[in-house]
Amino acid sequence: MRVIDEEGNQLGIMATPDAIKRAQDVGLDLVEVAPDAKPPVARVMDFSKFKYEQEKKEREAKKKQHVIHIKEIKMGPKIEEHDYNFKLKHIEEFLKRGDKVKVSMLFKGREMMHIDLGKNIMNKVANDLSATGELEQAPILEGRMMTLVMRPKK
Repeated sequence: MRVIDEEGNQLGIMATPDAIKRAQDVGLDLVEVAPDAKPPVARVMDFSKFKYEQEKKEREAKKKQHVIHIKEIKMGPKIEEHDYNFKLKHIEEFLKRGDKVKVSMLFKGREMMHIDLGKNIMNKVANDLSATGELEQAPILEGRMMTLVMRPKK
């Protein structure tokens, strides 16, 4: 196996027992870094310190990642102006916060005859929110449910 010492210098190819003895003489561990390589690569290092540093890097990466939530707002095809404005304000807040928004509209009974009303409301939502968000998925009808997805502008 190819052995690398604690400073990063290559010691060359050694037998496994010799490499283990070399690591024990220095008071460190022999860690196999690349087992699939020909010959396998091992490094002389303090394994517990190495593991701690890896976990520390993972925690730092986790802190920096931003989780995007999908918020859902439900409307009806016969929504009144005040209710529409109230829900629009909430959608705008969600988009400003950085969340995606799914706007759903359920058609009940004879409302299925007037899908065009629902489509008009969905298009109005997309136009009214064009300043804070952009359309990710255009309004589509799946069964009795029409949905539209918006994401925040970058």
